[in-house]
Amino acid sequence: MKLILLERLKLLELLPAEGSYATATIIEKLKLSLAPTEEEYKKFGIVEKDGNTSWNENGKEEVEIEIGEKATDIIVEALKKLDEEKKITKFHISVYKKFMVKKD
Repeated sequence: MKLILLERLKLLELLPAEGSYATATIIEKLKLSLAPTEEEYKKFGIVEKDGNTSWNENGKEEVEIEIGEKATDIIVEALKKLDEEKKITKFHISVYKKFMVKKD
């Protein structure tokens, strides 16, 4: 799936911190694939300061991230929970659309 940096960071925030052994291993692998690489830190000019993360315009570049079926299920459940709790923000909308809105 093609994701921009903001979408990847929002997905990292959504992933559950715990689960079964099988789920936890899938989540850990997914976290590693979503996290920015050292190359991306340079390319996107990623800066972390005082708990905030910022980046340059290159961060809008979509990157192909492999997300398996079970990992997708975990993300969908996390998005459903966020929606049920009415905690969707403008920063979640593009991710929500990519995972929750059915395409014809």
